[in-house]
Amino acid sequence: MIIQRVVLNSRPGKNGVPVAENFRLEQSTIADTVQAGQVRVKTLYLSVDPYMRCRMNEDTGSDYLRPWQLSEVADGGGIGVVEESKHDNLAKGDFVTSFTWPWQTVAILDGSLLQKLVPQLVNGRLSYFLGAAGITGLTALLGIREKGHVATGANQTMVVSGAAGACGSLAGQIGRLEGCSRVVGIAGTDEKCSVLVQEMGFDAAINYKKGDVAKQLRELCPGGVDVYFDNVGGDISDTVISQMNKNSHIILCGQISQYNKDVPYPPPLPPDIEKIQKERNITRERFLVLNYMDKQEASVLQLCQWIQEGKLKVR
Repeated sequence: MIIQRVVLNSRPGKNGVPVAENFRLEQSTIADTVQAGQVRVKTLYLSVDPYMRCRMNEDTGSDYLRPWQLSEVADGGGIGVVEESKHDNLAKGDFVTSFTWPWQTVAILDGSLLQKLVPQLVNGRLSYFLGAAGITGLTALLGIREKGHVATGANQTMVVSGAAGACGSLAGQIGRLEGCSRVVGIAGTDEKCSVLVQEMGFDAAINYKKGDVAKQLRELCPGGVDVYFDNVGGDISDTVISQMNKNSHIILCGQISQYNKDVPYPPPLPPDIEKIQKERNITRERFLVLNYMDKQEASVLQLCQWIQEGKLKVR
């Protein structure tokens, strides 16, 4: 059978910005027959995520991320429908997902490595299983529960950077659902800031490309910052950390401003910011959602419930 697939054509270099030419779309073939335990799936959705920038390097800088190989098919979170099955628990027409889904139109996969999906849990919006009810939503929910120390009635203020992104937009809403009394987002356009406030229920949002971010933060968070959901790192994070309260918490989700640079993860803070962090006893611990997979099932059901109830808005 002839298929189309996306392969890694070249590496951008550790300090380079990825370009389209780093990838190649090509035709290939797969077997016409399915072996015992396998299924043939048609790809419906693929998730393209910031962490994949690290997989474009020969050394991903992380022991849990495998690098993509040159001229080999890329892979990541994906969803498809079973077209033919020789696996006992999967039938033709079932919707399935995997964290290592190949970027190709049709694939033959090991059925035991696939997770069966129930579309009704997300009101039929299958792609949500890669976003709000998938690894993205899990990252936001488990990050807040495991590293945010959010408590109902504690009058906490949460700031989210990269707030209009897939994870950030969920994190702000979940922070509110978990008990934060004030949620402020940081994003890069007026339109994004408007969506956060008008649609996602953030109290306020700052366009970091306009005006003085530190000044706006002081005005919007007069009591300081108690929880910081950090998606970006760099100057924005330094500004937020400098306004965090004693015994506050940083949820270290991502550092997207640093992914095109050859720096360790998590990147070290500048000396003056590190001094603030230590003096104020601010926690900043590496957070990896894959370490909490024992809580995956219950957490996904919670996310699905919020989606069904309209409490979690998804774009």
